[in-house]
Amino acid sequence: MKVIASSLRKGNVVDLDGRLYVVLTAENFHPGKGTPTTQIDMRRISDGVKVSERWRTTEQVEKAQVDDSDYDFLYEDGEGFHFMQPNTYEQVAVSGEVIGDQKVFLADGIRVSLKTHQGIAIAIELPMKVIVEIVETEPVMKGQTASSSYKPAILSNGLRVMVPPHISAGTKIVISTEDNSYVERAKA
Repeated sequence: MKVIASSLRKGNVVDLDGRLYVVLTAENFHPGKGTPTTQIDMRRISDGVKVSERWRTTEQVEKAQVDDSDYDFLYEDGEGFHFMQPNTYEQVAVSGEVIGDQKVFLADGIRVSLKTHQGIAIAIELPMKVIVEIVETEPVMKGQTASSSYKPAILSNGLRVMVPPHISAGTKIVISTEDNSYVERAKA
């Protein structure tokens, strides 16, 4: 099915010259003069090669027919990452290449959206926000205001994020999976 280039988002799958590509980043540029363009960074599914394309925002791009369903993460082993479809209990193994940098967010039981093409997993979409516990951060300083600055913190999944000064180790926080940024303190 044809869609305009500006509507492509991270995780979409496009068909270029009979090859499938998963969109890694999509950015629209609107210069003061000239034609607006869309810059797309993609990974070729067959061999993992990264490609960059630039289209006019109104150009038509072929979006591949992809099945999109929710799966729960189970575990990781030598075969890859294992997920289970919650309704049918069907299990599927996904290679580490498909998961990529997003593996730090895969906690036991997290629900993700898996995109499959002809029965093969080709892309994963995480929830927009996840709750993670802080394992290490600088101590709270008395008299330091929340608006002054952020401090570094290490999360239970090994990720480093910047958090407000009043957050201490052992606190559960919500972070955005898009840019790994602090959103808010998790509500118990």
